[in-house]
This record gives sequence, structure tokens and C-alpha cells, in this order.
Amino acid sequence: MSDVIVVGAGVVGAACAYYAARAGLDVTVVDRGPVAGGTTGSGEGNILVSDKEPGPELELAVLSNRLWRELAEPGGFEFEPKGGLVVAETEDVQRQLTGLAAKQGVEYSLVGASELRDHEPHLAEGLAGGVFYPQDAQVQPMLAAATLLRRGAGDHGSLRLRLGVEVTGVLRSGERVTGVRTSGGDILGDAVVNAAGTWGGEIAALAGAHLPILPRRGFILVTEPLREPLIRHKVYTAAYVTNVASDSAGLETSAVVEGTPSGTVLIGASRERVGFDRTTSVPVLSMLAAQAVALFPALREVRAIRSYCGFRPYCPDHLPVIGADPRVPGLYHACGHEGAGIGLAPATGHLLAQLLTGEPPDLDLTPFRPDRFTEEDS
Repeated sequence: MSDVIVVGAGVVGAACAYYAARAGLDVTVVDRGPVAGGTTGSGEGNILVSDKEPGPELELAVLSNRLWRELAEPGGFEFEPKGGLVVAETEDVQRQLTGLAAKQGVEYSLVGASELRDHEPHLAEGLAGGVFYPQDAQVQPMLAAATLLRRGAGDHGSLRLRLGVEVTGVLRSGERVTGVRTSGGDILGDAVVNAAGTWGGEIAALAGAHLPILPRRGFILVTEPLREPLIRHKVYTAAYVTNVASDSAGLETSAVVEGTPSGTVLIGASRERVGFDRTTSVPVLSMLAAQAVALFPALREVRAIRSYCGFRPYCPDHLPVIGADPRVPGLYHACGHEGAGIGLAPATGHLLAQLLTGEPPDLDLTPFRPDRFTEEDS
């Protein structure tokens, strides 16, 4: 019997489990695959405040940014507080970026066209300027998820993993959730946390709750390791901000380029709603490569050695689902973060642990409430 059953061993589930265990709760984490076997293992590791409009998600990101830095202090996973540079191709776009930065209430500095190469010496010529966000960072998401779970189990001794076990139903006593039915037998618990990412809607449906979470596919190109670092920060064009907020189901791409400690360069980003189709799209990869070369011409001489894709858990209003489900007592949700799940994971886990232990949460969770959708939302 556990205090909390967390469904999902991605980075959000790992954060929920870690903070719950740290708060003194007994936790069981269940996943049909390995740790970070879903969306987490297909992510770039973005920890961003730069790409969010003022509002509840940005408040969540600011809290999470602080928590990531605290989590990174003991080490154990790759964390790079390298900052993000958003670049503008035209003066009009630069004015829009400047206006957004002024409203966000986070740290930033304006970068004139003549100063861009002070930040990134290999940037293309002819760009109009940019905005630098020192709080933006990057983490190796699979290592981060595994480390959080290991800490929860080792430092606090009250976290267990059940991997390779699929949740097939929800147990109840009256209306209240009392555990989950799995392919490996029933697991009893006082509360169930749905941290199943892109599959969060399916877990919710097992409990009779509607969550309109859909997969939004994205590809990433990976280059060969470079002998010398080519890119210092996370660099992306203003179109990335627009694409993140878009409701379109069609293909959208924008240049997002960053280096890693191993010397490889990660190139994104694409977004499209095509279900769970993993078919590699050569035209999409070609578009990503062309956009990256336009931003960093030196990449023209660098080989791409592989690509991978993942499915972001998309909600119609672009906000995650966090908190207790009033329709199903004992059920909590921590899913639907779209492409921001890695960045928002610590805040999500921290806030849920506060709810589970009866503490008032540090942020107002009303905008993220699970029952805000209607059956028509999709």
C-alpha cells in the first residue's frame, strides 16, 4: 500500500515522485516502459522562460527554473545554465521581441545587430538583433529523470519503481480512487497521479475523466560531435515563439540550434499533429537543416548523423493539467505540458507534493485545473 501511485516514469512523473518522497510520502512509480522511455527521451532538454507569454505558464516556468538550479547543485546529471538568445530577422520582429521581453518580468538584455556576434561569433550576417535571456538553460532529460528517481529512492527511501507494467484500470472504493489495476497485478494507494504525458488522456479515461491531450510530433536532427564548440547558447528565431503558441495541426518549423557537452549540435524544431506516426519525414528534416544553416552557415560543412522524433502532449489551450481532479476523488493530474514538460517538471512535482500533503500550493493552480475542458475540446 502506497500513499501515492505515480503513473509515468518520464521527467514529470520522476519530479512528482521525488518531491512526494521528499515530503515523507510512500511512492510507487508505474510505467509500461523504461525510465524516460516516452516523450522525455525524445526531448532536447529545454528549460525556458524566453518563449512564454506573461501569465500562468510563465509563472510556473520561473518557479521551475529556480527549482532546476537547486536540483542541479548536487550534480548527477547534465545541467547547463547557458542562457538563450532569440534572434530577429527584421527590425519589425525585433520590436515585437522587445515588447514581449518588457512584459514578461524576467531577466533579459536587448542585443543590437552589431552585438549579436559577441554572443554567437558564428551567427549569420544580416540579422536585425535579438534578446538574450540568462535564465534559459538545458538539461539532459533522461539523466535528469533517472537521477530524480534515484534520489527519491535512495535519499528518502520511500520510492519504488514498477517498470514494464501497464496500467489497465483504476481501482475504486465508491467514487474514490484506491489504486490501479496493472498487467502485473493490482497496486493500492491513497492517491493516483496521472503523469503519463502524451498518454495522459488515456489514463484519465480509465478513471472516467475527460482530458483532451493529443500528440504533437516533433523531429530533432543531431550532428556529428564537433572538436570545438560552435554554439554557446540556445539560439532560436522569433518564429519558434509563434509556433509554440499555434493551434494549427499542420506542419510548422522554426530554427532552434544548440550544442551539447558531448560536442554534438541539436537542431529543431518541428510541430505537427499526425497522431502517433513515427515515420521519418525527410522533407521535414531537410527544412530543419536548411533553417539551421541559414542561422549558422558553418553548419553547412557539418554532417547530420541521426534524427529522432517525439510526441509532445498537446492541450487545446496550451496549458498543462496540474492538480486534483474534482470529478474523481483521489486522482491527480500532472500532464499535458506540450514541449515544456522538461522545463516545467520540478514546479509541477513540487506543487503536487504540496497538494498531496495538505499544504497550500506556492502558485494558484486554477488555470491548470483538470475539469476546465468540455467534451467538445480536442
